Amino acid sequence: MDITIQNIVRLAGVGQLMLALGSIMVPKVLKWPQELAKVEPMIKRLFWVYAVYILVINCSFGLLSLFMSEQLTNATPLASAVSGFIAVYWISRLSIQFLYFDRSNFPKGIWPIAGEVVLVTAFVFFGVVYSYLFYFDFNRI
Repeated sequence: MDITIQNIVRLAGVGQLMLALGSIMVPKVLKWPQELAKVEPMIKRLFWVYAVYILVINCSFGLLSLFMSEQLTNATPLASAVSGFIAVYWISRLSIQFLYFDRSNFPKGIWPIAGEVVLVTAFVFFGVVYSYLFYFDFNRI
């Protein structure tokens, strides 16, 4: 099997698409409808808009990585900028996971813990892949 940076970027693309697909279950698992029933309609709409924006961004990064891996690894300033942006996005998400989220209300049990392990592993993988890709592209410009 030929492991190249392009194949790793494609794998990250598939991972981001899987993450986006899996995130469709988050509202049910975290009981968003019941929790959002407690807030004003404007806040509820704003929350859903933000959630959809994140879903679209994750899907976009996945599709870009899956179908344009050659362009992301061609050492152009644009490729470097895009990979750097995606790296910052995933590293920020990982940082938020540990530095901002209140863990006192985190769901208990084996499945929530397993889910968090999978998510954190994915966030680390994405952060490493796109950081390396940024470094790879930037040093060849």
